[in-house]
Amino acid sequence: MSYTILVTNDDGYEAKGLLSLVEALRQLEDVRVVVVAPANEKSACGHSLTLVRPLRFVSVDDDFYKLDDGTPSDCVYLSLSSLFGDSKPDLLVSGINRGSNMGEDITYSGTAAGAMEGVLHDIPSIAISQVMDFTNPDGDFSLASKTIKEIVLKIKDGTFPLPHREFLNINIPPEVQEAKMKVTYAGYRFYANDSHVHRNPRGEEHYWLGLHPLAFRPREGQKGLSDYEAIESGFISVTPVHLDMSAYKSMSKLQEWL
Repeated sequence: MSYTILVTNDDGYEAKGLLSLVEALRQLEDVRVVVVAPANEKSACGHSLTLVRPLRFVSVDDDFYKLDDGTPSDCVYLSLSSLFGDSKPDLLVSGINRGSNMGEDITYSGTAAGAMEGVLHDIPSIAISQVMDFTNPDGDFSLASKTIKEIVLKIKDGTFPLPHREFLNINIPPEVQEAKMKVTYAGYRFYANDSHVHRNPRGEEHYWLGLHPLAFRPREGQKGLSDYEAIESGFISVTPVHLDMSAYKSMSKLQEWL
């Protein structure tokens, strides 16, 4: 019986990172790769589902579908009921994202959201992203492809290393061909509030959101490396992420305040 991997992303079904991921996984023996990806780019869409309009699967190739006009979470949610029925894939991989998903960016990320949706349905899940210079229009996904093959083989031949409702968030350093893996925590990201206003010929205003620079600091009292520190040092960052967002350390203080 083949080992089935469901693949999605948030850069769209034609993205180079997704195609590199699919090519890498289909090189593995006894592995079936099923791709369900958004028809259009859905970067920073977060863990959103489409509730106000119908969605449609469009077959692109064998075991390869685009969802018109769905989010990564839609892709996972609908594929489980429409393509898999009573069965489930053995593993879900979301990516390879063009750009980083570190620190609080995880909350924005459609790539991470694909993995979140997977673990909500008890499917071991991985999000993988390639940190890159956006002045390079293509990007190099060779190390990311090699890394995900190693990780998937380790899971396939053994067990998934995380408990219920936790997923692996992997970030690959740029411009290196070899790198060691480091277990990290999600860093503390600094955010700007950058937007650009433009006017059409009728004088109506339109806005583009700006691109935030990668600026982080370590979290106070946290041992080890953050994801950003690992990337800056040339390591592959592997972060375990859980979906329980309760602030447990603040519960006693909040109870006293109430």
